[in-house]
Amino acid sequence: MYLGVDYYPEQWMQLGAAMVDEDMARMRDSGMNIIRIGEFAWHMMEPTEGKFNFSFFDEVIEKAKHHGLNVMFGTPTATFPAWLAKAHPSILSHNAQGQAHAFGGRREYCFNSPVYREYARRIVKKLVQHYADEPAIIAWQIDNEFGHEGSDQCYCDQCHHAFQAFLRDKFNDNIRTLNEAYGTIFWGQTYNDFIEIPIPTPTITTHNPALRLDWARFRSHTINEFANIQISAVKALCGSHQQITHNLFGGFFNVACDQNELVKDLDFVSYDNYPVWGGLTAPISPAQIAMTLDYIRGLKQKNFWIVEELMGAQGHNQIGYLPRPNQAKLWAHQAMARGCEHMLFFRWRGMDRGAEQFCLGILDVDNQDNRKLAEVQTFIRDITPHETALNSDIHAEVAVLYDYDNIQSWAIQQQSASFDFTTEFMRLYTPFHAHNIMTDVLSVHKDFSNYKVVVMPAMQIMDESLAARLTDFVAKGGTLITGFRTAIKNRDNNLHLLKNAPALIGDVLGVVVREGEALVNEHVVIVGEGGYSGQMGTATVWRDMIELTTAESLYRYDDAFYQDKTCVSRNAYGEGLAYVIGAGVEASVLLRVVGQIAAEQKLPVVLTSDGIECVVRAGGACEVLLNHSPQVHTVNGLDLKPFEVVHVTHSSL
Repeated sequence: MYLGVDYYPEQWMQLGAAMVDEDMARMRDSGMNIIRIGEFAWHMMEPTEGKFNFSFFDEVIEKAKHHGLNVMFGTPTATFPAWLAKAHPSILSHNAQGQAHAFGGRREYCFNSPVYREYARRIVKKLVQHYADEPAIIAWQIDNEFGHEGSDQCYCDQCHHAFQAFLRDKFNDNIRTLNEAYGTIFWGQTYNDFIEIPIPTPTITTHNPALRLDWARFRSHTINEFANIQISAVKALCGSHQQITHNLFGGFFNVACDQNELVKDLDFVSYDNYPVWGGLTAPISPAQIAMTLDYIRGLKQKNFWIVEELMGAQGHNQIGYLPRPNQAKLWAHQAMARGCEHMLFFRWRGMDRGAEQFCLGILDVDNQDNRKLAEVQTFIRDITPHETALNSDIHAEVAVLYDYDNIQSWAIQQQSASFDFTTEFMRLYTPFHAHNIMTDVLSVHKDFSNYKVVVMPAMQIMDESLAARLTDFVAKGGTLITGFRTAIKNRDNNLHLLKNAPALIGDVLGVVVREGEALVNEHVVIVGEGGYSGQMGTATVWRDMIELTTAESLYRYDDAFYQDKTCVSRNAYGEGLAYVIGAGVEASVLLRVVGQIAAEQKLPVVLTSDGIECVVRAGGACEVLLNHSPQVHTVNGLDLKPFEVVHVTHSSL
């Protein structure tokens, strides 16, 4: 098990080489066995064009070996040197108003710049060639957090021409096919040639929704193509003992990158786990943290690494919530419980200069032992005995599905001002987490046939292939749960012509939806009656006016005009069941529905009080109990202190 820390010795050069030795001795004595270095140090490696110098990192790696530390080395292409921007300003990305981003931040490069691609390829090759035979380097990290902080978008001329070429290739050089797919007859947008096609920079009202979806697909293609340039270069040159990864970040539903494509050629997936960041007054919920971990595990359907695990408060300009004593340690345990096998904390010591002065690490700038260091040390001590159990595969019986095209479609046409995709995804994920039912979070393009339950939040895009797979899944005994606005659009981001919603799977769901409305701001409706007579709840964001064909009503709307319309339905189809959650219903309603589904499918429910998460690993041989609350909770006779974690072995269960 690799347990370690992100380390940037170049930031402390003024203190001399003795500081590096002192740091590494403290890491070793804390139980660490790996450091991550180099991903922002291009200028140190190539201070002037074509003059490469790796001597500083040669010395760092020699010291690491002396102290028994392995190394993950990052390619430095997320922060290119000033001389490169000055010599080739065409490498700079542009905002939607056509202005070039200034040199001085990070990731301000254009993914489609042929000049930048060549320079990036060259520094990667030189770096990997230099260290291919270095036994201490066990992994290469490609770039850093592709697409983060708005870097997934660029509107320069290079991107415009590349987008037109992308469309020409997609539509086989047939502009008529594109016009038909986009419906460009509307608003007189018909094109005679691909060179007439715009990119979605600001205009009056809005651009064509189909064009905007293809723009999102193009941005994803562009990022993944750039990633593969580096992946191919490293694979061709690295040592046989060295693997390749990339560190993904949270908020992935808001980035124009299909990360399922990005990770295909990586040896393993890595993640930067920040449950809180600058400006937040509280962390994201334990369920949302769990969802992000399930998502990362689902990308390759394998366990993963975390290469940045938060320990101190974070913020560039605004500092976020300070993790309470043992809370950051709890998040590290939660990550290990849900599929992380190897972990590095961010970072060894906070920096006294630069934009991340307030992105705090284990040690502060005073370099003194502190509570955070003690937490990391106890985490390493406590987690190591459970390595075998925590390295075991996770077998979930519930899959929560997402689709890159669908997420982008919602971003293009929000429909309700209260709609947020992550919020709606969490609405249907959270009740399973509350029942301590393990879930996989998967792309809809992966095989879900062997699960007992499949959940599809806000899946408005539906094609014939997906509909056929869902139909077969339910017919053979699976349970399907869909959210509102299901199957209203096709893959071109257009409404299904001459079909009732939900198109293509209406028979499976046993319903028809002819009308619906946005529930914005304070617009809240009451639901009740139906199969849960006397139990009431509320709904927000959106509501479908569900009409039953073969389904039964579990909840109806309780208002003067729509008491005959259903909000939540259940349909028997073949050997299985299909549920529709036709509105943004409150948690209590969903807890009842998921409780019924768990009983029907005999899912392994573990009932705990609010704030307690229970993760069962290794076929029941290990049970991880996590107290996410600031209060003491008693679980199975154990008193869990605030933010305490207890690993219970099978013999104690």
